[in-house]
Amino acid sequence: MIGGRNVEKAREAAASIGNAEGVKIDLGAADLGLGKRPVSAVAIYFTDTTTAALRFAQRQRVPYISISPALHEVGPEVAAYMHQPTAAPVVLGTEWLVGATTIPTLEFVRSFQRVDTIRLGAVLGEQDATGPAGFDDLERQTQTLPAIQARRDGIWIWRQGDDLKAELQTLDGTMLPAKGLSPHDVVALATETSASNVEFNLAVRQDADHSHGEPMSAEILIELHGIDIAGQPLRTRHAVVHPDGQMPLTGLGVALLIERLLGFDGKPATPPGLYFPYQLLEPEGYLASFKQAGGKIMALEPS
Repeated sequence: MIGGRNVEKAREAAASIGNAEGVKIDLGAADLGLGKRPVSAVAIYFTDTTTAALRFAQRQRVPYISISPALHEVGPEVAAYMHQPTAAPVVLGTEWLVGATTIPTLEFVRSFQRVDTIRLGAVLGEQDATGPAGFDDLERQTQTLPAIQARRDGIWIWRQGDDLKAELQTLDGTMLPAKGLSPHDVVALATETSASNVEFNLAVRQDADHSHGEPMSAEILIELHGIDIAGQPLRTRHAVVHPDGQMPLTGLGVALLIERLLGFDGKPATPPGLYFPYQLLEPEGYLASFKQAGGKIMALEPS
């Protein structure tokens, strides 16, 4: 089932996929307006400020994934999980492009004995269109937040004011103005690697700034500083790229998570718990699907 506020668009999407049904979602109804239709998992692509979809999933005892709430917005979801921890697996999926940042980063980390700094950047094309709810989410997280979290010298700090401003050097060498953002990658990677410095910045590329004429392309820039296995200083920089923008990789991450949660990948279904996507997606399988979906990873010279 593909749900939306505009049921005609949902039905068009379902018809284009096949073996799917477009439905209208009612967040004010306990059954989300679905009646007695059987549901085996719930994936939400926008910020559900009511947590109705999560409560529905818990009542149905089926897996739940959300991919939009920012760090400062996860309190309601975490509280809902804490009150019913055995009801269903709950995935806090607001990693940038649902695993396309964290999973490659953790693979690059394997070359290090110690990681001191993780600098993450994302570049979106201005025509990388999404729905009204997606625009609302991006505007809220980039224009209305007075501060975002980062880790510096081992301390969690709030970037605000001029400290939110940054620059990103894109794959083609262009320098773009960027702004600080704090998707879950920041806290997840800081915790997983113990890196003392972790931050994330986002830039939106105007069509005229893209020298290759690909306004939809999405780039993730990953720079790591630390000590290599032999104890020598090491700096690496990689780009994770998809020519068709953010949506193919976002959809890939959600699809692979649903497969993993329900056991469609041949392994036992995921037990109830609170998870980040990278904790569930096995790197080798994810990266193989990533390449099959058109994604590319490139090694770059450190900036």
